[in-house]
Amino acid sequence: MASTNDLKNGLVLNLEGQLWTVTEFQHVKPGKGPAFVRTKLKHVLTGKVVDKTFNAGVKVETATVDRREMTYLYNDGSDFVFMDGDTFEQISINAETVSEQSRFLLENGTAIVSSHEGVPLFIELPTSVELIIEHTDPGLQGDRSTGGTKPARLETGAEIQVPLFVTTGEKVKVDTRDGRYLGRVSN
Repeated sequence: MASTNDLKNGLVLNLEGQLWTVTEFQHVKPGKGPAFVRTKLKHVLTGKVVDKTFNAGVKVETATVDRREMTYLYNDGSDFVFMDGDTFEQISINAETVSEQSRFLLENGTAIVSSHEGVPLFIELPTSVELIIEHTDPGLQGDRSTGGTKPARLETGAEIQVPLFVTTGEKVKVDTRDGRYLGRVSN
């Protein structure tokens, strides 16, 4: 149990048997009436986001979430297999849990796996990863100064937009939160 005064981003709450992550919170103390806490909660399994208001000082039930850094090994067709670097224990996580993060998962890459009572809830990748461009069309000679973009397929199979000067075989830095091109990586 925790007080609403202890709320912070990333804290997982157990509300009516369902797990919710605090994504935003704001303590409000109006001139008239009691103080309260306005929060934005994201459902851990479905991703649904809701606004919820708590009275200040009220107790809320927190969930124990085990966050471990693990290495992604391979995809066996339906599940993604991760290994704990300390215990060498391997776990399979279904595609629904991995969701959009799979676009930037590279074999032997690391990810934080969050689980509750042994059940994997979600994975978190580093904010940026370095991947090789598997294929992109060449930019035209006159197009370099316009600042345009073109589609490129990464080694993980994900499609992103890159500047016209980027070529096949180059290593680029990509933001894992929104798939944005961040820059070229020099070897």
